[in-house]
Amino acid sequence: MRCVIARYPFELTRDGVLASMAGVKPEIVTGDSVTVGRRRYPVMQVGEVITRQDRRDFTGGEVTRAMARLGFTCHGRPEAVAPTAVRGAALAPTSTRTAVGEAL
Repeated sequence: MRCVIARYPFELTRDGVLASMAGVKPEIVTGDSVTVGRRRYPVMQVGEVITRQDRRDFTGGEVTRAMARLGFTCHGRPEAVAPTAVRGAALAPTSTRTAVGEAL
C-alpha cells in the first residue's frame, strides 16, 4: 500500500512492517502507540524504523494513519495514574507545629 510520510511516498505492507520490527525492543510508551505482532511500540519508534528517517521529519499522526490502514491496532495516549503512595503522601501533614509555632 502506498503511504506518504513526511512528504515521501512509501510502499508499505503488513508483512514488511512485521519484518522490519522483528527484533526491535519496544521503548517505553508515553504517547500514541501501535501493536505490531505481540508488542506495543510508540508510533514514533515504528515510524523511525520503517521509514529510516529522523523522528523530527514526520508526525505521529502520519504513522498512526498508515498503521491503521495496514490493519494494525493503534492506541491513544495512556492514562496518567499517580501511584497510591504518592497520592496518600500529599494528604499527610508536613509539619508537627501549630499555627502559633509551638511543637505538638
